[in-house]
Amino acid sequence: MSTLLRLATAGSVDDGKSTLVGRLLHDTKSILADQLESVERVSRERGLETADLALLTDGLRAEREQGITIDVAYRYFATPNRSFVLADCPGHVQYTRNTVTGSSTADVIVLLVDARHGVLEQTRRHLAVASLLRVPHVIIAVNKIDLVEFSEATFREVEANVREVIDGLGIPGVTVIPVSALHGDNIAEQSERTSWYAGPSLLELLETLPAGENPEEQSFRLPVQYVLRPQGAAVSPEYVEYRGYAGQIASGIVRVGDEITVLPNGRSATVTGIDTADGELTEAFAGQSVSVRLSDEIDLSRGDLIASAAAAPTPTREVEALVCWLAERPLRPGDKVLLKHTTRTVRAMVKELDSRLDLDTLTGVPAQALELNDIGRVHLKLADEISAETYAESRQTGSFLLIDAQSGHTLAAGMIRSTVPEDLSATDWVI
Repeated sequence: MSTLLRLATAGSVDDGKSTLVGRLLHDTKSILADQLESVERVSRERGLETADLALLTDGLRAEREQGITIDVAYRYFATPNRSFVLADCPGHVQYTRNTVTGSSTADVIVLLVDARHGVLEQTRRHLAVASLLRVPHVIIAVNKIDLVEFSEATFREVEANVREVIDGLGIPGVTVIPVSALHGDNIAEQSERTSWYAGPSLLELLETLPAGENPEEQSFRLPVQYVLRPQGAAVSPEYVEYRGYAGQIASGIVRVGDEITVLPNGRSATVTGIDTADGELTEAFAGQSVSVRLSDEIDLSRGDLIASAAAAPTPTREVEALVCWLAERPLRPGDKVLLKHTTRTVRAMVKELDSRLDLDTLTGVPAQALELNDIGRVHLKLADEISAETYAESRQTGSFLLIDAQSGHTLAAGMIRSTVPEDLSATDWVI
């Protein structure tokens, strides 16, 4: 059965991300003939000897004019074994927010490193983002291996430097592959020009990596998005008394008959029905949008959480978290923001700013403020309770956004390290 894998590309400017994406689309025959003809024509007009496959992904005029990727571009392609959703993320440091966005839902991140330049600051930044977001799989594509004469010695040196950073961040199971996105070496098939490399090609690896998390191993969580109670507006008399709680299941599995707890009020009930747009179900799992019916008429509204009674989180008014600061204005202690956690939004204040991550040493350093693209540790006090867990327990209910209350703009992406901040070491950056 074909499965879906979500992947994101990352890397510094001119490392060849868009060319790699174009190569994947080309080699999997996922582009139309007229699209390829257009790319070949534009490439000839620019004096190029071969088609510039990056033109397949740089969709914005500003991107084409500047030769860089600005916004996250999503592409879809498939092989006989698997379907893919690919997020082509920008490389410029000022667009790190877009890399965070593209990586936040990815099963795998493909980080490109130019074989001629090796590890750069953006390499460290993007690996730190992958680590913080707990992206399940990381692939390092050492690109432009053709420009170093397919040198094994150069590849091994870059690989050693990359693994030093990876070990410092504690990222497990990383695969490093020598590739040439321009010529297709080790992209869809193994290249004879890197006979010293015995591993899989990039596409072979992407086809075999496990996708997502197993919902059987997760606790059930359903953030309530909407209460369905049509009453007099019901299209059929049988739905006049209908009361369901709708949302997308964040994690785990729910079955009819399960005991649940509603947070933050803590009341318990039994699931008596699971409805979808396609009909009634006896069970549903993470990622599905459902409406559940309960045995008791509990006062529930948007922002509440329906959780497994056997493993419900404890509501809290304080969290300690790592944040990727994405705004032009700095973040300082005492700042007041909105915190959006699942479907619940509460007022929050920055109680403390512990430190900022130094990307050279991968350690925390004292900081009075977080500037654009900084990664830092903060303590947040909340005006109301949220039913949060640590990011290590759940990528869905352990993450949040910070929002400007006046403009509504997103300020930061956050990963919760603890709902009991006093338990944490001041120097521990692992989440």
